[in-house]
Amino acid sequence: MSRVGNQSIAVPDKVKVSIADNHVAVEGPKGKLEMDMPRRTSVSQEENTLKVARDGDDREAKAMHGLGRSLLNNMVLGVSEGFVKKLEINGVGFKAAVSGSKVTMSLGYSHQINYELPDQVKVTVDKDTSVTIEGPDKQKVGMVAAELRGFYPVEPYKAKGVKYADEHVRRKEGKTVQ
Repeated sequence: MSRVGNQSIAVPDKVKVSIADNHVAVEGPKGKLEMDMPRRTSVSQEENTLKVARDGDDREAKAMHGLGRSLLNNMVLGVSEGFVKKLEINGVGFKAAVSGSKVTMSLGYSHQINYELPDQVKVTVDKDTSVTIEGPDKQKVGMVAAELRGFYPVEPYKAKGVKYADEHVRRKEGKTVQ
């Protein structure tokens, strides 16, 4: 029995949920998200709670049950509170700037890196080296953070590069002269 899938989802007062067949739309102060429920699952709403049900007790149905509940919970949390990822940029001359829906990063290459932001994702840069990514969709926020970090991951010798704010970098000792 799926322990995650059996938990109910509390819907805050400021969030509206509409269910049509297996399509769920959630709207709140941070935005609007839509999703088709995974196969072999269904969702029902009773006042301020959502319940996810499955058809069958085999392995696939149990897996889809937990997945559907987690995705639905992330949607409700995203439109009510939002998700945030923070990045730090370390290195001489390394910096970032935001103009409209484009992030421009200088990371020591011969050219600047321009990254086009997906819709519903907001990026702010503080002091040229601290990047904050916000949005209602957990998957998109994580994807943008991972792609920005992927342009120059932190190297272990001088700790130069882009890293998550809570990431710990194990430093290596350089070569020594004998």
